[in-house]
Amino acid sequence: MPIHKDIKSIRRAILISIVGFVSLFVLLACAYMAKTFLNESEHQLEKNTIQWANYVVQLASDDLRSGDKFALEDKLQLFSANEAIQKIDVYALEHTTDNFNYFAGYDYLKSAKTIGEKITTQEKNRYLTPVKEGDVVKFVTPVALQDQKLGYVYIELDTQQGLSFDTHIIIIFVLLILLLFCCVFFVSYRLENYIVTPLRTLSTDILKITQSKDYSLRISSLPYREAEIVAMNINNFLNRTERHITQLGLAEKQSLELNIELEDKVTKRTDALKESNQELLSTLEKLHQFQDQLVESEKMASLGDMVAGVAHEVNTPIGLGVTASTLLSDRLTDIKASFEDKSLKSSQLKKFLTEGEENVGIIYRNLKRAAELISSFKKVAVDQSSEEFRQFNFNDLLNEMMLTLAPQIKNSPYNITFHCPEELTVVSKPGPINQVLINLILNSITHGFDGQENGNITLSIAQHSETLHMVYQDDGQGIASEIKDKVFEPFTTTKRGEGGSGLGLHLVYNLVTQALGGSIKLESNPEQGTKFEIQFPISEQLL
Repeated sequence: MPIHKDIKSIRRAILISIVGFVSLFVLLACAYMAKTFLNESEHQLEKNTIQWANYVVQLASDDLRSGDKFALEDKLQLFSANEAIQKIDVYALEHTTDNFNYFAGYDYLKSAKTIGEKITTQEKNRYLTPVKEGDVVKFVTPVALQDQKLGYVYIELDTQQGLSFDTHIIIIFVLLILLLFCCVFFVSYRLENYIVTPLRTLSTDILKITQSKDYSLRISSLPYREAEIVAMNINNFLNRTERHITQLGLAEKQSLELNIELEDKVTKRTDALKESNQELLSTLEKLHQFQDQLVESEKMASLGDMVAGVAHEVNTPIGLGVTASTLLSDRLTDIKASFEDKSLKSSQLKKFLTEGEENVGIIYRNLKRAAELISSFKKVAVDQSSEEFRQFNFNDLLNEMMLTLAPQIKNSPYNITFHCPEELTVVSKPGPINQVLINLILNSITHGFDGQENGNITLSIAQHSETLHMVYQDDGQGIASEIKDKVFEPFTTTKRGEGGSGLGLHLVYNLVTQALGGSIKLESNPEQGTKFEIQFPISEQLL
């Protein structure tokens, strides 16, 4: 758009804005003044109506009491000189019936309501206060003399006569508004020329600089101080822009050189990073494999400890059985020799039978003990190597676990107490549960009670709907605060170099959260023991 059209648009906008604001203000002021004057005129008209009505009441009171209506009509004819009073009716009140009848009247225009036509009671009650209907104000007021009501006066006044002065006032207001519009237009035009001419010069210079992109050009001087300040600021801006463009050109050249150098470095380092990432991924994959192998080794180590313990425990009853059977075989050989020599005595036979019964009993009891141990170990071993769901009694699971742990805790000074309902039968994975409890108990014995002469372990089992809650707690030395948040991470141990792998509680966490689909929470403070809260879903019967 050409610059001259812009200047014209600015000038037109300024002029319209100034005229609009001033006109709106003047219109509002005149409207308010006219409204106030008209309201005051109407109020004055109502006041005049009441005053005229009261004057008629004073004229009519004596004539109403005397009943001289002709005298009253002569008095009312005097109002013909006042064109504003259009109609006056005087009504006399009948005291016996409380009705009112026409008594005398005056009608300036001889309107439709002629002299002698009676107003209704409804109209009388309506006009007890001045009421304006069209151009006429109607009013009814009672006539009384010494507190005795004699009748009513009905009066009509023409508002056009009272508002003629209002019309003159409105004409004066209109002329004043037109005069103000002329003054505002003249002042706005002069002000617009004074402001827009320097702006036109300023816009022309800026357009020239923009089109040529020659920032060495400057804005010419302007006639008044404010515009000159704007021009000086624009010139300062052009100076800074020129310097900035020069510096920007140098910086762009340096930036191109640096970008080329940086691209070479990025390419080399990207290649090196790819090689490092590939090596890191390979190492990470090996680390995961190594960790899985360690976890499996921990499981097998736990199973190996049980195998060694059960083997030692089974060895005792089997040894006693072997000893008893050997003794019984020796006694049987002696009896057989005495029988063949025919030197067998009854006392000798009786002794053999007694000792034989005792040896057979010893052999039976120890073989039964060994069979129970082997059966218990078999169940535990099968459960530990299986993650299948099956229905089982939780107390039986705890008893089988204690038989398996008997070698480790047989001669230890630690007490293990279970709180579990006797008839609690659930459907879950006994293998992971067995491994979790064994690892927690061995962890307490190995770490929690380290350096203590005694200790107590408590396991509480409770079923809530289809969730099993286990609370495992010991009164050992607790877990140090610096490793408390890392106990479930692999390779976290306080006995590194002393046989501790740091995978026990990591295995417990994986079994609870993955195999059992539950959660485990740890609470522990130094010298205050350790508490594990475990919960996982169960069922009461197989699906």
